[in-house]
Amino acid sequence: MLDTTRRKLQGATLLGAGTVLGGLGFAQGEGLTAKGRILLDSLSPRPRGLVEATSFPLIEAIHGRRSRRFAKGASIPAGPLAFTSRHAPEPLDPLEQMLLIATTAGNTGWAELFAHHPGYAPQMPNYTTAAGGRSFPSSAGFNTSEFFFTDDTGVYFLPTRSMSPIPNAGGTDLRAWLDAHRARIVKLADGRLNIPAEMPHMEGHNTWCANVRGSTLVFPVADLAQHVILLLLYLVQNGTGIYDDVNGRPIPGLERYTHRLNLQAAYPMTFLEQTALTDVSVEMGTACYAGALMLQALGLGGWMYTGLNPFTVLGASGDPSVPGLGFRFEMLEGNPLPHFTGLPGVFEAHVPPHHASMRAAVEAAVARKFGAGGPFDPKQGGPYRENAAVRSGAATIDAEAIEITTLMAQYVFETFGRFPARVPAVFLNTYLQAHRLDTEFYDRHFAPGAYLRTHAGHDRNWS
Repeated sequence: MLDTTRRKLQGATLLGAGTVLGGLGFAQGEGLTAKGRILLDSLSPRPRGLVEATSFPLIEAIHGRRSRRFAKGASIPAGPLAFTSRHAPEPLDPLEQMLLIATTAGNTGWAELFAHHPGYAPQMPNYTTAAGGRSFPSSAGFNTSEFFFTDDTGVYFLPTRSMSPIPNAGGTDLRAWLDAHRARIVKLADGRLNIPAEMPHMEGHNTWCANVRGSTLVFPVADLAQHVILLLLYLVQNGTGIYDDVNGRPIPGLERYTHRLNLQAAYPMTFLEQTALTDVSVEMGTACYAGALMLQALGLGGWMYTGLNPFTVLGASGDPSVPGLGFRFEMLEGNPLPHFTGLPGVFEAHVPPHHASMRAAVEAAVARKFGAGGPFDPKQGGPYRENAAVRSGAATIDAEAIEITTLMAQYVFETFGRFPARVPAVFLNTYLQAHRLDTEFYDRHFAPGAYLRTHAGHDRNWS
């Protein structure tokens, strides 16, 4: 017993900078009423684990971040790391689960608009598409991704990309912040999302540890079609467009607009689409990374990864018993992969049939910027002393810019039978999993330092 306790304490030795920061933590956090603008006074009772998390140093989270895959209830049947947990799987504490999900996907205040561009002066650039900011960056403030998650109780959707910040006075009421996000959650189905623990539904190295009982699996899905439309609008406003580099020809009709477009500087269509794909990949990856850092502060096991089949998850497994999320898709001629367009009524990409036409999709993207609740709605609140003056000071997107953008988008849709032409309309790649760690596995197979003090004290701190 004493030896086990000693191993636990040794296992909790901090990695990297932890030898310097080991004295910081709960003792300091206990005396705080606010840390990082999070007001703990709104929660009572306060779990010790929550106080620990609010005072957990960022440098410890960065240096202590590891993929800790061995959950309670897990088993590695063979090999040098063979081990079978003697504990049953346990779900996350509801409070820590909500804190993790809101950290990964949540609104964290007002987005700051782009202040200046000499080509737009004296007006402001109109790139941003959401009035609220989130816990991760988004290219040009487009915010085209949303979040799904699953646990033992069900499959859920948490939309936050157009969420306005909750009112606050000099800080954030943690209870109100979590409640605001909790109220937005939509339950899509009972029970855990069925992702069979076998190839091709998940990579072989994940079949023993991914989406296991007790875990929470969070994953962003991007409306990549909308992102491409927003980039087309950006190009038009900056005096150029695209050309079809697949077929080696200009977009018919653009020559009518040379009074505002420099077609010698036009972008290759596939380059623009790859830029959009890279943009959303970074957005979704950094969202999951924010959640991965929170795992360290909460003392949860888990990791961010890509080894689940996105076609299975979205709904194109080909097996009726594995329906996934049920996204609509088409099998297009010459393309062996499903082309997803959206989950009707929940998450719909900016393409037909979810929009009547590509013109309607372009107009919807513009309306998201300038319509009610958008970043350039004068009635929208914000961080400025004169919100209405700032928000109404952005350059408008004129009818001709919409016409040009529609011309390019419609050309792509008609020529390739889809939009975008060479990247998905709906994109899923990165997952974040959280579970209760079985520290006994690490005590058995690893030298001291395999997990943090928050992991060592997790069950006690969140009891």
